[in-house]
Amino acid sequence: MSNPFSLEGRHALVTGANTGIGQAIAVGLAQAGAKVTCVGRRHCEETLTLIEEIGGTAESKLTDFSDPMAGQTLFAEGDIDILINNAGIIRRDDAVDFTEADWDDVIDVNLKALFFTTQAFAKAILNRDDQGAVVNIASLLSFQGGIRVPSYTASKHGVAGLTKILANEWAAKGINVNAVAPGYIETNNTEALRNDPERNKAILDRIPAGRWGQASDIAGAAVYLCTPAARYVHGAVLNVDGGWLAR
Repeated sequence: MSNPFSLEGRHALVTGANTGIGQAIAVGLAQAGAKVTCVGRRHCEETLTLIEEIGGTAESKLTDFSDPMAGQTLFAEGDIDILINNAGIIRRDDAVDFTEADWDDVIDVNLKALFFTTQAFAKAILNRDDQGAVVNIASLLSFQGGIRVPSYTASKHGVAGLTKILANEWAAKGINVNAVAPGYIETNNTEALRNDPERNKAILDRIPAGRWGQASDIAGAAVYLCTPAARYVHGAVLNVDGGWLAR
């Protein structure tokens, strides 16, 4: 019997793969045997090096998802059958002061680009009568409101909703669509929170695991959702949050 957790022979594309969660997922996919295409608005040399060091195979492509349609060309050729939608940005300000530009910038990258990139991926899969897997990176703010991040919260609620509707449409067509909702993870996006002593303490006091998560904590969940072991998992939003939502 073949290993249901192996990704040997698969080809994954990870957006926002140059740092943080995206980088950890890219490395995790390579460890499971997948070839990985690392996509970012900056070159992903560090990620490629990490993958090469473990004997994996990877390549890098430059794509700026501030253009929501930029991902439409990523699947025109090749055999990509796994898509990790990780690219995302955040803007922080009081709701009464939040600007239209900050709203549009976040929604364009986190939600609109995610949808149209996934649409292009699905078209390629269906055109060649293949099977595929999509993992969207959601957030605790797919379920909660947060503070001072209105466009980010709206976008991540949208990611959870898109995950479910796309699963409904594509589950019977051989495409698994799921999401991982990271908790408070040590990344660039959370640096401001970790540098605020009061917010940092309040967050840690709420997490049953008693620590901020590491990017590598997200990788295992994302990789699992891409493997044959998860072939009957559709439309799930898997929380990886140290127990935050259980509190």
